[in-house]
Amino acid sequence: MKKSKMKKSLLWIGVLALSVLMVAAFSLAGCKTTAAAETTAAAKATAAAETTAAAGKKIGEGITIYAQMGGSSGGTAVLARELGAKQAEADYGCKVNYQYSEWQPDKMIAQFKEALAAKPDGIAIMGHPGVDAFAPFVDEAENAGIIVTSENTPLPALEDKYYKNGFGYVGSDLYEGGYLVGKTIAEIGGFKKGDLVLEYGLESQPERGKSDKGAHQAMLDAGLNVKYIEISPEVDANVTLAVPVLTAFLTENPDCKAIVTQHGGVTEVLPDVMKAANKKPGEVLLGGIDLSPKTIQGIKDGYIAVTLDQQLYLQGYIPIQQIIFTKLYKLTGLHIITSRGTVNSQNFKELEPLINQGIRG
Repeated sequence: MKKSKMKKSLLWIGVLALSVLMVAAFSLAGCKTTAAAETTAAAKATAAAETTAAAGKKIGEGITIYAQMGGSSGGTAVLARELGAKQAEADYGCKVNYQYSEWQPDKMIAQFKEALAAKPDGIAIMGHPGVDAFAPFVDEAENAGIIVTSENTPLPALEDKYYKNGFGYVGSDLYEGGYLVGKTIAEIGGFKKGDLVLEYGLESQPERGKSDKGAHQAMLDAGLNVKYIEISPEVDANVTLAVPVLTAFLTENPDCKAIVTQHGGVTEVLPDVMKAANKKPGEVLLGGIDLSPKTIQGIKDGYIAVTLDQQLYLQGYIPIQQIIFTKLYKLTGLHIITSRGTVNSQNFKELEPLINQGIRG
């Protein structure tokens, strides 16, 4: 009886050992198959890259992109973005067609239609017109297999809908960026509750206006009396026209303690407003957005207290890269926030050479 039980035990031990060996063998075979497949895929990718490099080609050659830049070529809040896009074009070898809109939303839509008709590989857009205005045309582009991505002003609903097709966003969190500037002005000004300040912006624009709304709300939260003036389309296109508008406001409201805007072009003419109104540096605190040689001079001269740094170069470069990588590698849209801080009299010096070159703007 004991011998019989012992034989059965030995038999079960043998079966168990054989099972373990078989599982191990199959697992090893599976690992080898997976590893072999991965090695093959990696080898193919490496070979393709080496072939492209050996041929002296860049990975973006043959890819055509239309890119919206905003105002006018070389202009304030445009040059750094433009230089970033041109660097991406040079780095990857693609063809970029640049579109300038003088910041007019209707013109941005018209330019998107022009780009769509050309049937490029991708289109990089600025979201100033808003989701409702862009949606039917972006839908048409996506249905045609054209990659669309955004920069500077987000289009959240479209990004959510098409991110798998490469629709991303590169730019500021507009509301938070504006709020930071308004909050900073209120803090450094040491104002009393009820002191008068002005927000001069584009709050009527559905997405772009969030930046000005953030600045506006920050000053309200600080207990200030905030008056608001909407920037007209004429000023939006030609910022020198802001000078008489703001000078008139200061004449009518001599107790105004601060002016804040989230318009890069208007920011750089704020010192001109102070001079026209016979105001000394610091007599009215000024807060704005973006960097330009003229804005930095305004900081150096003591007129501009703080300005939001959007790092516009990235807003030009990354959308071009996004379209190329989506086209070649099916990568999904990236959501990248480019502004994390402000520039003031304490920290502008190390940036000044790059600002003067147009890279930081």
